[in-house]
Amino acid sequence: MAPAPSSVFLPPDDRNLSPFTGWGREHWLATADHWLGQVRRYSSAEGAMTRLPGRVTGDGVRRECMETVGRSFLLAAPRIAGAADSDPVADEHLEWYSRALLAGTRPGGAEEWPRGVTCRTPLAGVTNSIVEAANIAFGLHLTRERLWDNLTRPEQRQLADWLLHHARAEVWQNNWQLFPAMAEGFLRSVGEDVTGTTGRRNVARVESWYLGDGWYTDGPEHSIDYYNAWAIHPYLWAWYRMNDAVHTPDGERHLQRLSEFVASHSRFFARDGSVLHVGRSLTYRTAVLASLWCAELSGVNPLTPGTTRRLASGVLSRFTEKGVGVDGPLSLGWYDPFEPMCQAYSGFGSPYLAGIGFLGLVLPAEAPAWTAVEEEQPTDGAAFQAGMPETGWLLSAQDDGIVRLVNHGSDHAWLSVGDDVDGDDPHYAKFAYSTHTAPGTAQAWADDVDSHVALIDDEGNASRRSALRATRVEGDVAGSVHLPQLGRRLFDGCAVTTVSFLDGPYEVRAHLVQSPQVYRVREGGFAVAAPVPPTSAVEGKSAWARGADEVTAAVVGLHGWDEAAIVEHSGANAMGERSTTPVLFGRCGAGLSVFVTLHVLTKASDGHLDAWASAAEVGVDDTTVRVHWASGRSAECDLATFVPWDHHTGPRAANL
Repeated sequence: MAPAPSSVFLPPDDRNLSPFTGWGREHWLATADHWLGQVRRYSSAEGAMTRLPGRVTGDGVRRECMETVGRSFLLAAPRIAGAADSDPVADEHLEWYSRALLAGTRPGGAEEWPRGVTCRTPLAGVTNSIVEAANIAFGLHLTRERLWDNLTRPEQRQLADWLLHHARAEVWQNNWQLFPAMAEGFLRSVGEDVTGTTGRRNVARVESWYLGDGWYTDGPEHSIDYYNAWAIHPYLWAWYRMNDAVHTPDGERHLQRLSEFVASHSRFFARDGSVLHVGRSLTYRTAVLASLWCAELSGVNPLTPGTTRRLASGVLSRFTEKGVGVDGPLSLGWYDPFEPMCQAYSGFGSPYLAGIGFLGLVLPAEAPAWTAVEEEQPTDGAAFQAGMPETGWLLSAQDDGIVRLVNHGSDHAWLSVGDDVDGDDPHYAKFAYSTHTAPGTAQAWADDVDSHVALIDDEGNASRRSALRATRVEGDVAGSVHLPQLGRRLFDGCAVTTVSFLDGPYEVRAHLVQSPQVYRVREGGFAVAAPVPPTSAVEGKSAWARGADEVTAAVVGLHGWDEAAIVEHSGANAMGERSTTPVLFGRCGAGLSVFVTLHVLTKASDGHLDAWASAAEVGVDDTTVRVHWASGRSAECDLATFVPWDHHTGPRAANL
């Protein structure tokens, strides 16, 4: 067993240069070296079979060890590339990764990695080797002069053969399209054989999934998440560079999209560095910063250098303050180890994709991003709320420091799955997410209470949201339609149209339930978490819960609801061991029924139900909802017509 490392590795804060975070380039270097040192503490003889603590997926330990090397190389590469010529620590990293890469790709070697197979079912072997080929190609591109150029020709041919095998693979129809392209791009850039590769076709496919405002959907299904930040944009950025195509029309178009993405995405980070908790693979953590650094490296960053470092350092320092990577290798989880939030494909080496968020270390110490005084990031300034029609989202940041996302656009739901499996996911299926809450997982996901509206059948089974049938965003009002289902079986003849109205820390969420019969209806607010059970209360048709750091969620029944309650879970939330969700219950009739809820999420400690209830006055006339805010703003929409859709609720809808 490896000895326990020291948790003291950071230099003193520099509040003159960095008044917001205290962090400068030396803090980033120290963190990178500490994280990499923890990997090397568990090194095998040649490095390729480095076995970290943590779980192993069904692909086996060799695959996980390959991930450990390939993904931590994403951290080592910018550290090596941006180092001064006389940096002994960078030289140690260079020597270790050179040896490990050769050991893992040596045919018949004791530490040889599995070669990837084409992504076609039934699978004949491991596919994730294709991902690591892309990560290794990315790292080799950054370190070409120091690593690749100093290998012998037989060593280069060995690595090239391994990369070419994966460059020829057919892969899943999502961001994986870029992985063979990355391997091909690096090989092309160093004059190696690229016969039989389809990188240009793959890149064109990904570019065809562009939505607007810098955002892509991750494949033909509507899945919008941080794969934009840590895969699609960074790998496109590298591909155009490796293929000397930056100044082609396609390359310049991507740089424009990258700039637009950073401008939009920069609003997803709270002023305390907390990251909006939405989408899968969140254990990659600081990888969300990769596109920001790509834009800075390419000169298309819409943020100033001081804002760039303030935002990036805020995120990294927040995770560090919470203990991530301090006393051991990066774990599967968020702030604390928490495997229920992770996908089945994540093993002990997976979290090290976080290293791609350190791309800024490629920039020399004298670069403006490291020398400029920190400036405000977008969420440090005035409160804002905005619609994002390309993604189907509403985004809001208020004076309490929480960033909120209302989700009417991304579902990540499979179009065709097994008869008894709902193709939804807690990190996509919820109506709302934030920087200071997490959706319920484990048993909480099975119950599916938080940030969800459900029809409950006679046996007490609650419907899932699953695939969205339609979406619309107009200004700061957004809506969507879903067909309630459970086990891939529709609640016959049922549909739920939901429309959200925002004002500061408040959301009025209105539902139009279409049903041929009476069902019990349930709606949950945000789940708040803490090490101990959150404080909570129920008063009439309202309920609230307060977790760690005064983060408070409340639901106030404004129309259609009969009662309120509190639902508690243990070990089911990434933000804390104990979580609590305020909930409303009512009943729909046969035909059309309207339910209206005021949702609150705030860190204001002086809030209470009476004050929250007075934040909005709601009028309901048939299917039309009018909202008059205490702030003086107002909004109105007809729930029956706001979201255009086909109005088909029959069995065919479950089998599309």
